[in-house]
Amino acid sequence: MLAPISWRTPPRHYGPWEQIVSSITEGLVRRGHEVTLFATADSETEGVLQSVCPRPYSEDPTLDAKVWECLHIAHCFEQADDFDIIHNHFDFLPLSYTGLVSTPVVTTIHGFSSPRILPVFERYNGRAKYVAISDADRAASLDYVATVHHGIAMADFPLQADAEGYLLFFGRIHPDKGCAEAIALAKLLRRRLVIAGIVQDAEYFRREVEPQLGEYISYIGPVGPDHRHEVLGGASALIHLINFAEPFGLSVVEAMACGTPVIARPLGSMPEIIVPKVNGFLVDSIEEAADAVASCRHLDRAKVRESVVHRFSVDRMVDDYVRVYESILAEPQPSSSSRSFISALL
Repeated sequence: MLAPISWRTPPRHYGPWEQIVSSITEGLVRRGHEVTLFATADSETEGVLQSVCPRPYSEDPTLDAKVWECLHIAHCFEQADDFDIIHNHFDFLPLSYTGLVSTPVVTTIHGFSSPRILPVFERYNGRAKYVAISDADRAASLDYVATVHHGIAMADFPLQADAEGYLLFFGRIHPDKGCAEAIALAKLLRRRLVIAGIVQDAEYFRREVEPQLGEYISYIGPVGPDHRHEVLGGASALIHLINFAEPFGLSVVEAMACGTPVIARPLGSMPEIIVPKVNGFLVDSIEEAADAVASCRHLDRAKVRESVVHRFSVDRMVDDYVRVYESILAEPQPSSSSRSFISALL
């Protein structure tokens, strides 16, 4: 399992890619598979941990990201012959190694940060096997072996039957995520808004968020796994008025698992996750969002949870990936056809 090294695996607070890597890794280990996790040295796993990067570079500015990414990826691919499959969660850089090894490489594409990276995926289309995290996030020029929606550990997000009355923005503080729109909605309704997440765009935070903090609006910073369910479950609604095509939206499913409905723009994967009038609402304007907030009180929070508990569980996600591995290993593999599926490298 090849994890990113921006954050620890699993993350202490923020790190959705690292969280998914951890969930898949531990799920496979529980099923008896031998899994080697390539991640930062402070990562935690029941599998075998291999690392060259001592700490996440997003937590230690003295680490040069490019240097440690180079060493990290090479450390994995230099051992490729020891594994049945390499499962890449490191975006496009490891694709350039796939022509140098005979071990099959499956890459989960966690969204496209820019159209400018697409030529790399196109160059290795077919050699590397691609998995999309939503149907909406598939690029027309690429071939995919599957769409595998993310899954979460439902036990970590128990149902909270009674909300505490606040609205919640939970995610990166960045224009894409619509924090300013959530603030505008809260001010329109004169409702309390709690903002949780890392500040990814400092100028945006200073310009659009910080001046609004006060009577109705509060910022509590990033929230770690120990308290995430409390913050998500206490909200009357998660406000997700995004300004981009969301590849998946992990916090959306986490909120629903706690019984909290989601109000979102119908961009990217949102129509694949949100069932209108069951677990949330899809809206096109602040005014429609205001109406949706009023309608949330009529939704059954137990049914909100029920709508995602099977579709977006870790077990379902691991089932899907095992099927992906098995289908890839069933194909003729150069100089590796005698291997059995006893280990998976994610």
